Amino acid sequence: MNWVVNNLDLIAGLALAHLRQSAIAIVAAFVIALPLGWVAWRYTALRGSVLTTIGLLYTIPSLGLFALLWAVFGIPYLSENNLIIALTVYGVAIMTRSVTDGLDSVDAATRDAAIAVGYGPWRRFWTVDLPLAGPVLLAGLRVTATSTIALATVGILIGVENLGYLFTNGLQRRIIPEVLAGVVIVVLIALLFDLMLVLAGRLLMPWASHRDGSRAERRALRRFASEGVA
Repeated sequence: MNWVVNNLDLIAGLALAHLRQSAIAIVAAFVIALPLGWVAWRYTALRGSVLTTIGLLYTIPSLGLFALLWAVFGIPYLSENNLIIALTVYGVAIMTRSVTDGLDSVDAATRDAAIAVGYGPWRRFWTVDLPLAGPVLLAGLRVTATSTIALATVGILIGVENLGYLFTNGLQRRIIPEVLAGVVIVVLIALLFDLMLVLAGRLLMPWASHRDGSRAERRALRRFASEGVA
């Protein structure tokens, strides 16, 4: 406990860096997964191959992905950009299927009614399909956010400072409170981010029942567990 009290500034700085890195990756993953998930939903002949290919990205070991991004795209290996892009790739791998499932959950009769009153594809997507797919998208986003926040700690292995520093430094120096502080703060950040997403969902989707959201979240968690952890 004394170590924690004496190093509050260090913990706060690492926590803010961790939150920033994770938030950028989560938002980027959602933005990229949205059109990819739509393509998989719209073109059913490609759905299986698209979702399988994107899902396989999550099986790439993190250190291997860091090296791949450096070798193929020239992104500096020991850089924060490398970490954020890798986290984004993992987020896209999780989130894309949720986008497809969400769009698939929209009632066909509702979509037909929107077409009947003159809604074009673009307007129908933003005003009908996307809002009604919201509960499933939110469930997938919550899983993506939790996974990203946890995975971000591997950044310390390539010299990117965040809460992962508390793990490696604590183990090297055998300071158990430092390691425990890192674990607790990562969990708290994940819970805080999840709470913010839930509140945002209730604000933006007041029509969505809690039961619908819970079912969607359980499906997303089962799918995430079946795909394994990188």
